Amino acid sequence: MADLWVYEKRAWENGFTRVVGVDEVGRGPLAGPVVAAAVVLPKDFGCEGIRDSKALTPKSREIAYDRIAQNALSIGIGIISPEIIDKINILQATHAAMKAALTQMGAVFDFILVDGLPVRNLPTESLAIIKGDTLSVSICAASIIAKVTRDRIMLQIDQEYPQYGFANHKGYSSSEHIAAIKAHGPCPYHRMTFARVRERIENCCLPGLE
Repeated sequence: MADLWVYEKRAWENGFTRVVGVDEVGRGPLAGPVVAAAVVLPKDFGCEGIRDSKALTPKSREIAYDRIAQNALSIGIGIISPEIIDKINILQATHAAMKAALTQMGAVFDFILVDGLPVRNLPTESLAIIKGDTLSVSICAASIIAKVTRDRIMLQIDQEYPQYGFANHKGYSSSEHIAAIKAHGPCPYHRMTFARVRERIENCCLPGLE
């Protein structure tokens, strides 16, 4: 198995001492927030059970979440609402969530590992890693914190709007979700600028369809 500490080790070898991993969850859904997490792990943190959040079962994610939360040197979470996503677009919202997570840490860090493409105007030197959530333990940990946090938010939204099945699909565009949007229209947690939601809003305004 690949060494998930390889990027952290390179940063330490170059004189950096506090490396933070950053990842986001929720770019694609039709509803709910985009959530980013930033995590600084201790150098002796074990990688057992730490993977890209998408590769873990819900139960194993919860177990990993608890272990990260108990052992991390620092954790920050950034949450950007659907309303802001609609105002500034999902790419800018994702970057805003990452920066909010770093700000929320309230801790000093000197190097940032970011999953995916580069993010401009980060507070210190950074390295963007394509598929970083499979290559860096710090980014893996951030993906797990972000995923569990967002899933919990979607479970809360499901309590408020059970007709959409958010507990099952977490806001993603499943057939169940699309059918619910067609049946009930969007709720306040939907991203109104996303095509599948916007189509429903526009169709509601056409004569004879309602």
